[in-house]
Amino acid sequence: MNKSYLVIAIITMTLATYVPRMLPIAVIKSKINNAFLKSILVYMPYGVLSAMIFPAIFYSTGNTTAGIFGSVVALFLSYKKRSLLTVAVASVLAVLLLEVVI
Repeated sequence: MNKSYLVIAIITMTLATYVPRMLPIAVIKSKINNAFLKSILVYMPYGVLSAMIFPAIFYSTGNTTAGIFGSVVALFLSYKKRSLLTVAVASVLAVLLLEVVI
């Protein structure tokens, strides 16, 4: 790997991750009273994390069907208000089981 490429990639990722976190703190000095802006700032990390993780669920295994099956199991168990550990372990086991069966 080229060193200049690596340095540019590190600087770019630093700016891409630091600026969105630093900008609201630097620009907004007073307490935020706008409910819409509050909701955006509160739910932004969850939205970004979901946008990054959700597509990877389907392509993490060699079989897209297994990824869909594991996500359905995870969504069902989380809807039933199971713990995070239970949901994660059950969805991994569901994917593993379907991979073995297929």
